[in-house]
Amino acid sequence: MSTNAALFRQLHAGPQPLRLPNAWDAGSARLFESLGATAIATTSAGLAWALGYADGGKLPVDAAIHAAAGIARVLKVPLSVDMENGYADDPVAVGETIRRLLDVGVAGINIEDGTDAPIALAAKIEAIRNTAAKMGADIFVNARTDVYLASLADASRRVDETLSRGAVYRAAGADGLFVPGLHEPAEIQAIVAGVDLPLNLMAWPELLPVHELGRLGVRRFSAGSGIAQMLWGHAETLARDFLDNGRSESLAEGAMPYGRIQALFADR
Repeated sequence: MSTNAALFRQLHAGPQPLRLPNAWDAGSARLFESLGATAIATTSAGLAWALGYADGGKLPVDAAIHAAAGIARVLKVPLSVDMENGYADDPVAVGETIRRLLDVGVAGINIEDGTDAPIALAAKIEAIRNTAAKMGADIFVNARTDVYLASLADASRRVDETLSRGAVYRAAGADGLFVPGLHEPAEIQAIVAGVDLPLNLMAWPELLPVHELGRLGVRRFSAGSGIAQMLWGHAETLARDFLDNGRSESLAEGAMPYGRIQALFADR
């Protein structure tokens, strides 16, 4: 078991949720680490956009591996990579991608079901576990289910469907369960009580404060693409002002000093 993988597992032990401000490149990852993040996770959407691709499985696997290697190079804390659906339907191909991610020093991954049947993700998780075992390595597998985010079940059945999928993924070897879109306290409690995996939630407007989520049993809290989207919005405002009005002043308002940014990478 690698030191970073072991540490990453420990960070899910509570009592408060592990807070992951999802990064989209090496620079954002290093910045978040410097602010005290105890681990870094990527946002698949933010990473894809930064590399010029749409989110949703469009990013070439070679580009994803290259980006992960660049992020891992600048970090001292554990790195978890959101690999969407594994960038393949074939579990064998997913296993090969995991081998490459382990080679660059990744401690964990997210992998999602989307609209696929649960058995498809379970087969990929088993392939991931087999690959790691053959390498004598460890990796934290966070299984994401889109039951809530993509409305894969009627509202009255979402808790049961999530628990059913969670059981399948746990049996396949998952270490955590990620349920983006879940935000109702009673439903959070029901899922925490019914699935024997650390529960990961994503930032959502209706969510309770993170310390209250911890009391409900949530063990991991992700920003998702939220920080990246906010910065895209801010960049649009600045660029529009520059293009339309030719102003210099707005480019200095709130800017991080050049020297401070440089210092982030002085020993990397």
